[in-house]
Amino acid sequence: MVGLRTTPTGVGFCQTNIMDVLALLESICNSPQYQDQIVHIHKIEAREAQYADLSQALPFPLRFALEHIGVDGLYTHQAESIERIRSRKNIVIETGTASGKTLCYNLPVLECLLESPSACALYLFPTKALAQDQIRVLVNLAEAHPDLESALRVHTYDGDTPQYQRRRIREEANLLVTNPDMLNIGILPHHSRWSRFFANLRFVVIDEMHAYRGVFGSHVANVMRRLLRICDYYGGRPQFICCSATIANPLELATNLINQDADLIQNDGSPRGERYFVLWNPPYVDRANRSRRSANMEAQMLMAHLILAGCQTITFTRARVTAELIYRYVRDLLREIDPAYAQAVRAYRGGYLPEDRREIERLLFSGKLLGVTATSALELGIDVGGLDACLIVGFPGTIASLWQQAGRAGRGTDPAMIVLIAHDDPIEQYLMRHPEYLFDQSPESAVIAPENFHIRIKHFLCAVHELPMEAADTEFFGRLTPLLLKELCEAGDMTRVGERYYWASEKYPASDVNLRAITNDSYRIQELPGGRLLGSVNAVNGLAMVYPEAIYLHEAETYLVKQLDMEKKVAYVESVSADYYTQPWFSEEISITEKQAGKVWQRVDIQIGRVRVTHRMVGFARIRFYTLENLGTQFLDMPEQELDTVALWLTPPASVVDAVEQQRGLNYDDGLEGIKNVLESILPLRVMAEQQGIRGKVQPADLDEPAIFLYDAHPGGLGYADKGYDLLDEMMLHAFKLISECDCEDGCPACVRPTHTLMTGSTQPDKHAALSILDGILF
Repeated sequence: MVGLRTTPTGVGFCQTNIMDVLALLESICNSPQYQDQIVHIHKIEAREAQYADLSQALPFPLRFALEHIGVDGLYTHQAESIERIRSRKNIVIETGTASGKTLCYNLPVLECLLESPSACALYLFPTKALAQDQIRVLVNLAEAHPDLESALRVHTYDGDTPQYQRRRIREEANLLVTNPDMLNIGILPHHSRWSRFFANLRFVVIDEMHAYRGVFGSHVANVMRRLLRICDYYGGRPQFICCSATIANPLELATNLINQDADLIQNDGSPRGERYFVLWNPPYVDRANRSRRSANMEAQMLMAHLILAGCQTITFTRARVTAELIYRYVRDLLREIDPAYAQAVRAYRGGYLPEDRREIERLLFSGKLLGVTATSALELGIDVGGLDACLIVGFPGTIASLWQQAGRAGRGTDPAMIVLIAHDDPIEQYLMRHPEYLFDQSPESAVIAPENFHIRIKHFLCAVHELPMEAADTEFFGRLTPLLLKELCEAGDMTRVGERYYWASEKYPASDVNLRAITNDSYRIQELPGGRLLGSVNAVNGLAMVYPEAIYLHEAETYLVKQLDMEKKVAYVESVSADYYTQPWFSEEISITEKQAGKVWQRVDIQIGRVRVTHRMVGFARIRFYTLENLGTQFLDMPEQELDTVALWLTPPASVVDAVEQQRGLNYDDGLEGIKNVLESILPLRVMAEQQGIRGKVQPADLDEPAIFLYDAHPGGLGYADKGYDLLDEMMLHAFKLISECDCEDGCPACVRPTHTLMTGSTQPDKHAALSILDGILF
């Protein structure tokens, strides 16, 4: 716990006594704002450390360095990791947050560098911030003994590395710290300059492996194939060390990423302090309509209470705009009490400039910040110190992400409090009623699709640019290699000489690869007047933030979008004092372009195939801060966007239609709409996808019979619809349980009403019709 102190240079914070979580919870329950929001408290008992010895002791310089940093023994998973690495095994380490995974790879790598001066290692981190953080840890360890310090020639190599330093790094580095983006664009295309490094590459460390899922993971899997191909060319045979938070399929994800087998290590021997995990359900504001108070308002109240109690707190949100909103709410509330507290809170999210994010990380680690509202950009293992409390506003989409965020509080053996604040959303209300789903359920699977054509073709072009390829060279890019080579040769990008294909274009294909998007389109956000760059958004989903007359939130300040230049891809914004934010709505149509598979389950016809989605933003609403009052709507004239992707669709049998409409007098289409809304929430939960990554629609399919469509909201699909096709029976049972257990009368946001994207032309979902359809299918 931290206490407030005034310093000559302003406000700072210092460590004081250990937080008494039960006393803090009692103070919250006794506050005027408390209305029985706590529905469950799950205590996670403290755990003692479990140690193990190595079959062969570490070299003396490493033993000395460990003693220097206060490590007097290796946890069981650390010892097992070192033994497997010594045996030249690829490994996946899956243990909890702050369990000491870094030593699992730092120690054997440093041991190798001590014994083999020519050996090299490559450390990959998903973000520059995490890379910088981890290199500080490595250097601190090596500086403890002169032999380590002389053996280690570690360098960071990323987009911020000055040009004049790059040649020296290429010539001398034996441990290179970078990120997949730089590997893609700045290292692999220039592999001839790195020939020494690749020929002697012994280790590739992939930290935060669970972050490599969806679009990002699919790209990185292809970058790994390019890396292995280049290592093979120079005679390098690296082994992989992957570290992950808890997910359901760590081995499957690792083998898909690295295209090789690996061993799994899960016996977490690290100690842990007591954790109190609180489920917090906002109270009803309109019981008749089953409407609950905003989770954002609950977070504001809780965060302010914790900060005033001296608890260093992080509040996670799912969206950038929510992080800004809560930051604004908390700052305004604290300003009324004491301006010093208001200065000790910041927001942190993607879209901020790198130097601004580094400053926030530094202030949080130093204790000069008491609170930060953040998106998942701060979820990864950047060391920001041991925080007292973690508020999670809305289920983050996966149990794995929930525990990753929760792990930000109470690092080490100190107690901590985590609070999950529920939205009025089907899945989140289900979790409030079924805490065992969170605390007893296995985490979800991380899904990637390295074979996605839009992604693979980009890396295929990069691979041929890097090294000539033969049609028989299918080891790295699969059975489509001969066909792709032939088509690209005909397109003029390469030429054939004998059995080999050579790059024949002036293009630099790696520059066309954005690892975090399937398409490269993005919009810059510039302030008027002056043109100051505030940030950027991707073109696929980002237009929902920067359409004309939208309110764009940045560091809790409101900006009005004055102009959207879609040709130059720039949104021009102007600072305004607005008491509202904006929420867009859309129209869309789906056309089936190819059926790929089909089956019948419980008399329901289920199909999967390729579809084309025509999507258009048609208007928006202005919503007042705090009260959520609708201040009016405005129509938009935006161009249509097309998406070619993969969808599954299901059509119940005619007997169910007859039973719902003829026998029970209910509206069948309204029932399908309700089921679609629930499935749209359930599928992301099963595949670790962001909520906006999967969308649904009710419309006619074959023979003009209405069907429920669920589609990947990414060009070419990422495997989400495929997973849904396999899991549909479980999802339908889950949907029935979720809807039937909701105690509302006619449907609410906690069951069948939509809570995410607003669509024109959608019918009003009917709870009773939805249950009638599910009853007819399942029973």
